[in-house]
Amino acid sequence: MNRSRASRKKGLPNNFYVLLTIVLVLVSILGYRTYKYFGQLSIQTNYAVLKKGPGVEYKQVAQINKNQRVTVLKTKYHWMYVETDDNKRGWIADWMINSSYSLPITDLSNATIVIDPGHGGYDSGATSNTGNKLEKTYTLAYAKQLAKKLEKNNTKVYLTRTKDTYVSLSKRPALADQVHADVFISIHFDSSPTTNTASGFTTYYYHKNSLKLAQAINGQFNAIGLENRGVEVGNFLVIRDIKEPAVLLEMGYINSDRDFDQITSKTYRTTVVNDIYAGLKKYFASQKSSS
Repeated sequence: MNRSRASRKKGLPNNFYVLLTIVLVLVSILGYRTYKYFGQLSIQTNYAVLKKGPGVEYKQVAQINKNQRVTVLKTKYHWMYVETDDNKRGWIADWMINSSYSLPITDLSNATIVIDPGHGGYDSGATSNTGNKLEKTYTLAYAKQLAKKLEKNNTKVYLTRTKDTYVSLSKRPALADQVHADVFISIHFDSSPTTNTASGFTTYYYHKNSLKLAQAINGQFNAIGLENRGVEVGNFLVIRDIKEPAVLLEMGYINSDRDFDQITSKTYRTTVVNDIYAGLKKYFASQKSSS
């Protein structure tokens, strides 16, 4: 008998190898699907939608039904880039997965910040002693410069106003709630009943969850040319009627000639912006160490 024919008779039949291959493929597919299933999240709200980008301002791609499962491909800010079972892809907010779910944010570059330039429109705020310069002008200038610096760091930034328009007090913290901000910062300049009788800057907070933020930012104001009046509780609507950590910064007295020289100085503005930025970095770094 031919030796090669004899060895085939003693070995396993060819159809066994075909069957084994099919079994291995099926096991692989089942394993992948099982892994994918347990790597998914189940939608637990009735208002989940996919967006084109990681933010409420982006266009809606699709609606997602409650109990539908999605596979998370990557995350940014409080948003996840996901794929649905019917192969749709887009960004979904963490609060749309579950109303109590939140992605951990421990770095400023992954944070969402709302900056509130105080006053605006017919609400001019306080006025300088000479030249009738208005508070609303400087709050917007400082806010825009801070926003620009944060955006260069890839931070997600929203401004309550971007030009000289009136925005009601209630709408300002409402924006922070809408975008699920990690921090809310309101920028102002103080005024005393009598001109040239007060000087310096103050950091205000209202809720306990805002104290660490206030301390982190105020602690960076070391050499900006005015007296640091410290951290105080302030009963201001924009930091009171809000659930996110929030501070209101009074960065000098606009009706003090000495303070006004600083307020209008580009050097002072840049220093203030840099110090706020440094305080925010410190705040989010502390979030990482406590998580």
